[in-house]
Amino acid sequence: MKALVVGGAGFIGSHLCERLVHDGHEVFCVDNFSLGNEGQVAGLMDETVSFQLREIDATDEKAMDGVFSSFKPDYVFHLAANSDIQASAKNPEVEYRNTYTTTFQILEAMRKYEVRKLFFSSTSAVYGDKRDEILDENTPNLSPISYYGAAKLGSEALISAFSYMNGISSLIFRFPNVIGPRLTHGVIHDFIKRLKEDDTQLKILGDGRQTKPYIFVTDLIDAIAQFMEVDSGVTLYNVGVEGVTSVTSIADIICEEMGLTDVKYNYTGGEGGWKGDVPRFQYCIDKIHNAGWSAKYSSDEAVRMTVRAVLEGGN
Repeated sequence: MKALVVGGAGFIGSHLCERLVHDGHEVFCVDNFSLGNEGQVAGLMDETVSFQLREIDATDEKAMDGVFSSFKPDYVFHLAANSDIQASAKNPEVEYRNTYTTTFQILEAMRKYEVRKLFFSSTSAVYGDKRDEILDENTPNLSPISYYGAAKLGSEALISAFSYMNGISSLIFRFPNVIGPRLTHGVIHDFIKRLKEDDTQLKILGDGRQTKPYIFVTDLIDAIAQFMEVDSGVTLYNVGVEGVTSVTSIADIICEEMGLTDVKYNYTGGEGGWKGDVPRFQYCIDKIHNAGWSAKYSSDEAVRMTVRAVLEGGN
């Protein structure tokens, strides 16, 4: 098939592009390079027949029209978003533009050019701070507390309407923190950078007891490949892993992998690392397990493998 991957030069998108090309699909990758870059897909640049890369902002209606009219995709994989939640906390417009507006422009182009298959990367952040509830796909009263979660939930609403009105088959994954080779930001990146600058102490936001599931990027890509052919309408899955990892445990793993034995942890205090951060949640992944998929790696394993990849240069 002909696959359009929007945000394909980013962390997750680059891994998805690799998988799609490997599986024999023709891939057109567009990215505005706000977080992604050509280096993320450097290994595909020689695939001149099956892979193309263009610097395009998905909020640009004219540019997206050009892509859809010339490439004529069979399937759109929408991963364009601002994934740096702390950055958008200071500037909500980042989410409105890069996360919500991209979704509308992509869906409008799909409507105009009669493209009927969509994958959308959503997030556990749409649930909000519901730490005392088991979060499954039918959890009511979604109330995100970050601009990122709000823009993703709004995008889900747009996808629901466009799917119904235009006969689009949409697959939505809500997933937690995704990590692995070529990771560009986040707690693992931050801790390693700080310890390289000063290996005697480490600043840790919050109280260190924030616990979240971390999924390895290849596990997520396997799930996308397995479920991307769906019936008309919206198919929604929580995608996650067994277990969770605390922020202090991440610091411990990094220190172990760097061979550091006497690092003082300096906690800033408070339950969350920043405003909009959900310190812990209980994620139900029974639906996707019952459908025949489960992650190969636990949360702790994903963290350790990612630490090693970042220390080795991310390749």
